[in-house]
Amino acid sequence: MRFLPVNRQALMVELADLDETLALLGSLQRDPIEGVQELVPAARTVLVQFAPSQVAAADLVRRIAGRDLGLRTERSDVLVEIPVHYDGEDLADVAQLLGITPEEVVRRHTGSEYAVAFTGFAPGFAYLSGGDPLFNVPRRSTPRTRVPAGAVALGGTFSAVYPQASPGGWQLIGRTSARMWDLSRELPALLQPGYRVRFVDAASLAQADAATVPEPAVPELAVPEPALAPVRPHDGNALCVKATGLMTLFQDRGRMGQAGQGVSASGAMDQAAFKAANRLVGNASDLAVLETVGGGLSLQSQGETVVAVTGADAPLAITTRSGQRWNVPRYQAVALADGDLLTVGQPAAGARCYVAVRGGFAVAPVLGSACTDTLAHVGPAPLAVGQLLPVLPAGRTAVAAPQLPPESLPVAGQDVVLDVELGPRTDWFTPEAVALLSAQRWQVTPQSNRVGLRLAGEQPLARAVAGELPSEGTPLGAIQVPPSGQPVLFLADHPLTGGYPVIGCVAPHHLDLAGQIPVGAWIRFNPIRAFQEYLPCAEGATN
Repeated sequence: MRFLPVNRQALMVELADLDETLALLGSLQRDPIEGVQELVPAARTVLVQFAPSQVAAADLVRRIAGRDLGLRTERSDVLVEIPVHYDGEDLADVAQLLGITPEEVVRRHTGSEYAVAFTGFAPGFAYLSGGDPLFNVPRRSTPRTRVPAGAVALGGTFSAVYPQASPGGWQLIGRTSARMWDLSRELPALLQPGYRVRFVDAASLAQADAATVPEPAVPELAVPEPALAPVRPHDGNALCVKATGLMTLFQDRGRMGQAGQGVSASGAMDQAAFKAANRLVGNASDLAVLETVGGGLSLQSQGETVVAVTGADAPLAITTRSGQRWNVPRYQAVALADGDLLTVGQPAAGARCYVAVRGGFAVAPVLGSACTDTLAHVGPAPLAVGQLLPVLPAGRTAVAAPQLPPESLPVAGQDVVLDVELGPRTDWFTPEAVALLSAQRWQVTPQSNRVGLRLAGEQPLARAVAGELPSEGTPLGAIQVPPSGQPVLFLADHPLTGGYPVIGCVAPHHLDLAGQIPVGAWIRFNPIRAFQEYLPCAEGATN
């Protein structure tokens, strides 16, 4: 095993092959280590996210290094058969790459049984291993900007089905009507880690019609209901959306513990501002709030409500039914009378504001959270003009005293310094590129969003290792470098796994700051920890 640094809350274990990866994953699931919060397995790695207050990194490394990898994971008794129309755009190219006919590609693809090795990239996207040994197909040199849902594809030694329309670089050999991801099911992801999978040629099914190919049966498993407080009935008070601004979403602390279905945590981009908004109106700190980017959000109170706005330095105004208008401060509870209109203006600094209402919004959770993941398309839809947002009755907790807003929020055109911990793939880059990461300014481009900040620098980052990186877990704050050499800083809605090397990760204490950086600002990365592998130590020794 290699133990690679990620950040002070995560490390990556690299193993020899998929079998060892699954063996370690099985061991850590059967006998958990206290303090480990999430495991994200991939082709040859396991990303281990942990609480430093409960387990030190050195102790975690020592305990993982002592695990026996000889015990292989037992085969699941769940078999899912997926009917496929083998008419993919890349079928002929795949056949040529492998030196066989398209018919032989189909015969070999349907002639093997697969296993769900791990999930990632998108909800319900399962990496299927164990196919015909001949299948080792490189990704396309230029990824498609849109791969349709249901596309059956090959990438490296894996097979997969795209659960939703998305960009993708795998070779497409067919399509299926099977729904890989369906939130109406008890387990939304059709393919769970460990399941066995067999592809069936739809053309060979007796009297099969292309439009009526049956979908695979969903295995019936007893899954306990998540421990969620039911949404209480509201008392008639509400906020009516008069204008949405650029985009306004429900957000909370995030959707934890769903990595097994390929779902990342998401949640508010500025967690401190999100919690402060709730605290100011007397709510529990984890209730859902509104996150709005830029200016333009307008909410009209139906009945009497109490709100607080935190985050970006944006002007706030109240307009009464009679037309009276005045400004109100941020980071303070504000009472709205029936008919009052609250307007959030364009921020002078920062990017995102958070609006909490006393009692909380009556919004139903999805997979244990009311947050909206824009990449995974999980959670409530963005707000729409005319939408009524019911407000729940308030508890007995009093509103909090006003709070001082944060100082020195990021401003377009100015430099923002983010602390960075190098790893886990710093050694995939030249020494000059590692130095350039911190020596050069990187501008935030208009292509940035909740998935990540796309950055542009005068000189790209050059790699020392030119080969393909097998997909592996990507944490919040990862600085991933695609072939262009222009990095992407992953934010709340980042994919769970990725296939490009991560040169470093923004330190956890600067993630809220990163979530407030507007387009046009410049980032300077400040390395606070050099890249150095963890070495397993004997018990009682230090690392």
